[in-house]
Amino acid sequence: MSTREAAGDARYDYIVVGAGSAGCVVAARLSQDPTVRVALIESGPRDRRSEIRVPAAFPKLFKTSYDWHFTTAEQKELGGRELYWPRGHTLGGCSSINAMMWVRGHRDDYDAWGAAAGPQWSYDRLVRHFRRAEHWTGPVAEGGTVHGEDGPLFISPQRDPNPTTAAFLAACRAAGLPELPELNGPDHSGCAITPVNQYRGRRWSAADGYLAPAARRPNMDVLTGVRVSGLWFEGTRVAGVTAEGRPGPLTARREVILSAGAIGSPHLLMLSGIGDPERLRAAGIAVRAASPEVGRHLQDHLSYGVTVRCPRPVTLTGADSAANVARYLLRRRGPLTTNVGEAVAFLRTDPQLAAPDIELVYAPGPFINHGLTPVREHGLTIGVVLLQPASEGRVDLAGTDVSTPPRIDPGYLTAPEDLPRLMAGIRRAEELFAGTALAPYVSGPMAPYPGPVDDERLARSVREGVETLYHPVGTCRMGSDEGSVTDPRLRVRSVTGLRVVDASVMPRITRGHTHAPTVAIAEQAAEMIRQDAR
Repeated sequence: MSTREAAGDARYDYIVVGAGSAGCVVAARLSQDPTVRVALIESGPRDRRSEIRVPAAFPKLFKTSYDWHFTTAEQKELGGRELYWPRGHTLGGCSSINAMMWVRGHRDDYDAWGAAAGPQWSYDRLVRHFRRAEHWTGPVAEGGTVHGEDGPLFISPQRDPNPTTAAFLAACRAAGLPELPELNGPDHSGCAITPVNQYRGRRWSAADGYLAPAARRPNMDVLTGVRVSGLWFEGTRVAGVTAEGRPGPLTARREVILSAGAIGSPHLLMLSGIGDPERLRAAGIAVRAASPEVGRHLQDHLSYGVTVRCPRPVTLTGADSAANVARYLLRRRGPLTTNVGEAVAFLRTDPQLAAPDIELVYAPGPFINHGLTPVREHGLTIGVVLLQPASEGRVDLAGTDVSTPPRIDPGYLTAPEDLPRLMAGIRRAEELFAGTALAPYVSGPMAPYPGPVDDERLARSVREGVETLYHPVGTCRMGSDEGSVTDPRLRVRSVTGLRVVDASVMPRITRGHTHAPTVAIAEQAAEMIRQDAR
């Protein structure tokens, strides 16, 4: 890593705030130009903890210094529960603590973005950015692969899948869901083994793929343990950032790029006076730019675990045995290579729908309470995910100090159509467990899932047990309309010299997982930034 900044030089061409999935991409791509200086600022530590590398160990990173450890506001429709929201707080961000699932989503997701923010965000225009990022390491059919083959991010098939995962796929086929040879085509309706961000059984984060090579460049400084407290202005131009413990600002001759995520980016905008004027004034913050939608349109994937007991000792329970640890260390094989969510199915609860509205994530183990609750009993889980929630929430200020976490209110199940659709997905998961392929591995429900009960009892269990799938988006929505926070080139409206590049700019959540589309957004943004500089 370059250390010139530590010696006192705080002037850059570009400052990127947040070294997560987007920030690593943007900083790496911009620093390919040797004539510019780039600073990437991350408030968390370096990604040195061994659990980051071992795929199955990701739950051990939750509620540590590598996690922002957010908690939502009380959710009225969930019985007043406050939900735990893990978010990555290290180099690589969430790509260093997530389940490594590389799922682009459905064509319709991006065509909807194109309708909202211009044709450059449509599927046909964005797919090249996925391919540019990808380095597929699995077998390639004679006709080729939908994946890119020489990008920075390794994408691999499951290295050592659990034997029950094949039974899940067989159950899906018996239920009429086609098994897809590749999950990341334009229409992912069907089931498949989950592609993962791994290289030879080891996690491969955005920091591994993008940042590690870029950090060796003399024009790139990576600053960890530095908390940005706000934006620094010269008139209406954002000319740099202020940071805790620093006597003066770090300045950017060209642009500041916020890549602090769907929580951090709107939080920094509001602390810097960009947001809803009425709310800013109420908090005692001077208004720099009126942008009422900052923090609004928060969406997230809600997931309910259908967990059952397994009468056979074949699941991931006990995967951390001494023998399995040795197997992993010596050969990068065995159950510690699992991402837990080894297979997925995307389905429609209504045949009239144009695209899937439910995802089933299959885990060959009892995944309860984010994996934080130790379970010594063998079990299996199908996580039922509501892909296109109608409910929306917001991120808001809870104080004027950057160290005070923002108020996160996802508004779960506030739209009346969300709960029936999620319950319809749960019924499909129950049918799979009852089918011929999986029935030999099922011996009854495992709490908190109550088993096949009537709709009233199931609805109560959903409200008591649903959790985040870790996919917040939308709080700095991009669009062609003047009300959007960011324009189609991701520039923050009403100021200059500032962009937001992360999942917060998504006009709507995707039918998949958010790491892959966030990387594609960042690839597109880096290209736009270079074009605008010219």
